[in-house]
Amino acid sequence: MDTHLDAGTGTTPVSPQPAKDPRLDWLDTLRIALTILVVAHHSAQAYGPADWWYVEDGPRAGVLATLSALDGTFFMSLFFFVSAYFVPASYSRRGGRPFVRGRLLRLGVPVLAGALTLVPGLMYAYYVHYRGYPDISFPRYFADVYLGLGERPGDWSGPSWPDLQFGHLWFIQNLLAYSLLYALCRLVARPFRHSPAPGVLPPRRVPGHLALVALTVALTGATFAVRVRYPLDTWVPFLDFLQVEPARVPQYAAFFVLGILARRGDWLGRLPAQTGWTWLWIGLAGAVLLFAVGADASFFGAGGANGASLLWSAFDSLLCVALCTGLLVLFRERARWNTRFSRSLAAGSFAVYVIHLPIVVALQFAVAGHGLPALGAFALVTACAVPISFAAAHVLRRLPGLRRVL
Repeated sequence: MDTHLDAGTGTTPVSPQPAKDPRLDWLDTLRIALTILVVAHHSAQAYGPADWWYVEDGPRAGVLATLSALDGTFFMSLFFFVSAYFVPASYSRRGGRPFVRGRLLRLGVPVLAGALTLVPGLMYAYYVHYRGYPDISFPRYFADVYLGLGERPGDWSGPSWPDLQFGHLWFIQNLLAYSLLYALCRLVARPFRHSPAPGVLPPRRVPGHLALVALTVALTGATFAVRVRYPLDTWVPFLDFLQVEPARVPQYAAFFVLGILARRGDWLGRLPAQTGWTWLWIGLAGAVLLFAVGADASFFGAGGANGASLLWSAFDSLLCVALCTGLLVLFRERARWNTRFSRSLAAGSFAVYVIHLPIVVALQFAVAGHGLPALGAFALVTACAVPISFAAAHVLRRLPGLRRVL
């Protein structure tokens, strides 16, 4: 989610830079909106989907389950796209080693710090409230259960052993992996390069309707193939470290690559508005249809070699391409804001992503048992979590040292 251009390092740029600053103000607005959507998405997790969550036994509403399914079709893919858009310029300006060091600091440190502070607290709350084991102190839980240094209980209820995980920080972790892979590709390709660096390349052809249809078809095929073995919400530890949901990797990886290509070809500035509006309407029509039938409809499947899985893979991919394309044009054409307040929110959006989940879960625990219906609880938690998270992020980023990583 580190979508802003890095601060200068005081070193000489390694390649010519374009005269125009590539930072686009409307992307800040989009980033703010996506961050708020993440907070709302996690607020809904306790009241809609049947997935595992930190807070259980709350009221449920099918519309919130469908909302979560709709969010999942596009919003993290769009995050990967926007994040990747600024990667080529950052690499070209700073050079390979400074780029890698900067990514390890900006992305790696929050992941490790969060996995050792924020996530253990969330998992401890779940352990105390729902696992049914005798209460233990947090230090003992952290060592014996979270790190797995103690003996695994015979009736362990999961979701995995040990409890060590990266939780919502998986996105930052995957973004770091993609960024390092990009740096490796640039290093390998260096001896074969005979063209100007990214940012000064001749503009490439902007994708049109046919290209977007082809992208949808390709994503459908790749997504369905992966989900035959790995259904949605199946997480695997890649190389025993990287927390990955294979069912969504085709979309995430594709949109990260598309973000790189968009930067090289100036697609964001050159994409015809009419193309974006058309795909936005397609995405909105798909969203209305999804709410009409419900995400739990029997003809949709989370995975497996069956027609229901193929249908959901196709619909999922269509919504992903349509909403990502449409929202990019919508914000470009209608959200060209550049105020002190919007800049402040954008600067803190990465920190909000890192810290928001404990705030959301704490609010979910706070409203539990008060008789609120699912939609009421969701609305209250979201309305409180968004401003609290942004305010907390603003305060944290003012502390010495934290601004460099948040």
